[in-house]
Amino acid sequence: MEERAEDRSRVADAPPKNWVDAHAPASLRPYARLARLDRPIGWWLLLLPCWWSVALASEGWPSPVLLVLFLIGAVAMRGAGCTWNDIVDRDIDAAVARTRSRPIPSGAVSVKQAWAFLLLQCLIGLCVLLTFNSFAIWLGLSSLILVAIYPSMKRITYWPQFVLGLAFNWGALMGWAAVEEELSLAPILLYLGAIAWTVGYDTIYAHQDKEDDALIGVKSTALKFGASTKKYLWAFYGAMMAALVASAAVAGLGFFFYPVAALAAALLVWQIVTLDIDDPARCLRLFRSNRDFGLIVFAAIVAGQIA
Repeated sequence: MEERAEDRSRVADAPPKNWVDAHAPASLRPYARLARLDRPIGWWLLLLPCWWSVALASEGWPSPVLLVLFLIGAVAMRGAGCTWNDIVDRDIDAAVARTRSRPIPSGAVSVKQAWAFLLLQCLIGLCVLLTFNSFAIWLGLSSLILVAIYPSMKRITYWPQFVLGLAFNWGALMGWAAVEEELSLAPILLYLGAIAWTVGYDTIYAHQDKEDDALIGVKSTALKFGASTKKYLWAFYGAMMAALVASAAVAGLGFFFYPVAALAAALLVWQIVTLDIDDPARCLRLFRSNRDFGLIVFAAIVAGQIA
């Protein structure tokens, strides 16, 4: 009976045999699930623009200390963002098959407990932020406006993925600021490209929920683009690569950036060509492949700095 109860407590769209289900203490599992620690792709997608930006601003190898600090901050703030999103969206999540098993709509975590957990995660993120220079601190604090308004965007616009891109890729500015104590054209171009990338990959992700979203009146680019999704992906992913190359050129990266970046571009092409918007499992697999894309881009920037 205990095994069956635990099975029912799992979140429907979490990866099978994830470490939270397998190893986390039972009392902490609902909170780990609320922070999406059972699906690390989210903090990877938040972290990678930070790492790109740190590497772009560095001469030679990026600082391991900065990379670790951004890792801790990304895990904490991704968890805080998910907690906030689930507090705001608890009624919508309860009406969607893929999300009704999440901790708040399922009753595993109360709204009051979720608020307390949100505060704890924000405090961890603040501790990381305070290790940076004053310019980076103020820049980081300014992103909270975007984080706060994002969950409401799906109710008022078909472009919530664009607002997600604005918030989720703030690290493309933060990494540079943490190194240089200022901003310049290179990180701004990187940020613009990363926004286009997010619109692309989160559109793929949103196709998993399009039927439920349409029924309950929630908007998304998946619903807006519909059968023309691949055409839009060519445009957004093309904009990502154009902005990435422009950013690298402005930053003066060396030759070896370009062949490695070409591998990243090939992965985006593979996503578009193999996408089936009516196959949720395929959409999820392609969405998760963006971690690999981001790691390749990071390797490309480092290669351009050291070779």
